[in-house]
Amino acid sequence: MAYLARTVDQELDELLPTAPAIALDGPKGVGKTDTAQRRADVVWFLDDAAQREVAQADFAMSTLPAGTVLLDEWQKLPQVWDSVRRQVDAGAPAGRFLLTGSATPLEGRDTHSGAGRILSLRMRPMGLHERGKTTPTVSLAALLTGGQGIVAGTTSFTLRDYIEAIVESGFPGIMGAAPRLRRAMLDSYIQRVIDRDLPEQGYSVRRPGTLRRWLTAYAAASSTNTAYTQLLAATTGGDGMQPAKSTTLAYRDLLTQLWLVDPVPGWVPTNSFIHRLQQAPKHQLADPALAARLLKLSAQALTTATGAHMAGPLFESLTTLGIRVMAQAAEASVSHMRLSGGDREIDLLVEGVDGQLLGIEVKLAATVTNADVRHLVWLRDQLPDRVVDLMVITTGSTAYRRSDGVAVVPLALLGV
Repeated sequence: MAYLARTVDQELDELLPTAPAIALDGPKGVGKTDTAQRRADVVWFLDDAAQREVAQADFAMSTLPAGTVLLDEWQKLPQVWDSVRRQVDAGAPAGRFLLTGSATPLEGRDTHSGAGRILSLRMRPMGLHERGKTTPTVSLAALLTGGQGIVAGTTSFTLRDYIEAIVESGFPGIMGAAPRLRRAMLDSYIQRVIDRDLPEQGYSVRRPGTLRRWLTAYAAASSTNTAYTQLLAATTGGDGMQPAKSTTLAYRDLLTQLWLVDPVPGWVPTNSFIHRLQQAPKHQLADPALAARLLKLSAQALTTATGAHMAGPLFESLTTLGIRVMAQAAEASVSHMRLSGGDREIDLLVEGVDGQLLGIEVKLAATVTNADVRHLVWLRDQLPDRVVDLMVITTGSTAYRRSDGVAVVPLALLGV
């Protein structure tokens, strides 16, 4: 499969000429090595025992050749993080080190954070805009700058195309596979997390079935802020045995360290008079295809009574994935907003580097009504000096701006 340019490539183009060390973090299979290797002159694969021994023999990195050095799967030898930090302190040139990692190493807790020395970039599965199947005409970065950016364009993407995008996965090595092989690869991915990745993190999974049930319950809660106590109840086995709360919290924390669980935090405003904000995160897995697979939902099932109830939440998951990738490139953060009681709710809030806000609603439909934008308009009324634009993301065919100023944008037309 030919390399598809990633949004993070744009970030690397900008940052690598000025930063001596950059770490690409993200789940296994997301494409970190492929992306980083294209920019490296020397590669150390630290998941290879022989190359790991070479690195162990030279922690001072005194024999490294010139150029950009990639330390792949650095968490397999956490001490190299400190070695890189020392090289940066000693005056390493810009673009000297790239590190890729698919876990936060437990044994590496004593390593220095690298703050101020090693720049961390998150790499997620591919958003729809990165998969080479759409031609975006609306820029999220432009909307975030304010000024009522251009909102126009048409797409032939249909509801069925979006459903297929949900189940095909944003993992580069999986999304191009035939449906049966793709399902098998996703099953294997999940099983590997349980059988190998968690044990490698120092956690022995005594009851794999319980962990799978918890993951399935988490997948079913995609795009909601369902309480963890409810997820715990849904994890009860057929024998009526419920796992301990401490056990499921350990699952959550460890899966977060593996970048597999990727919740959207509640918005924490500064100097805002909006009260009663809930801080509970919205649940999201790294890739909506993993959620669909855990729930045994095919594209066909998502369009029928079997799984139609999950089509909306998983479309929001797909949208959230893409927006997080785009927002990172724009130096923005992504959160959600919900007032206690649920009387006001904004699906996604993109907050720019200067504190400006772009409010976003996600709707699995082609049309938008006044009722669909009422919370967005309310947000603008509450924070007129901070809200620079509002948008509803749909499955329609045309991007346009409503008379109230709200942009209506099919997901297929939204890009960086």
